[in-house]
Amino acid sequence: MDTSYSQIEKLKSKKLITQLFEKGKTVTIYPLKLVYLETQFEDNALLKTGVNVSKRNFKKAVDRNRIKRLMREAYRLNKAHYFSNTSKHYAFMILYIDKEMPNLKFLDSKMKLLFKKFKEKVV
Repeated sequence: MDTSYSQIEKLKSKKLITQLFEKGKTVTIYPLKLVYLETQFEDNALLKTGVNVSKRNFKKAVDRNRIKRLMREAYRLNKAHYFSNTSKHYAFMILYIDKEMPNLKFLDSKMKLLFKKFKEKVV
């Protein structure tokens, strides 16, 4: 698995996002929350991932977009290590639930813990 975050890996289907929040399970490592659902994709992608930051906690779109960029980068850096040997297909939504502005180093360490906890819960 490469370390890119290509167009095929982005979670964009409203139907799938709705299904994810209705039937999905969660794993939380504060300030990140992972909602996941085992599913099958038409384009045979292994993972589809979306990120979200609450407008309630960050009023300015600039701040929300910055956090989402950092979360996508942390995901991109860690996905190859944690999901290279999986054969199941998952849809992920990663939520940032804190009120403080993070940096990449902090999000990277939390993302590693989140994926580790996810692997323990699934296996």
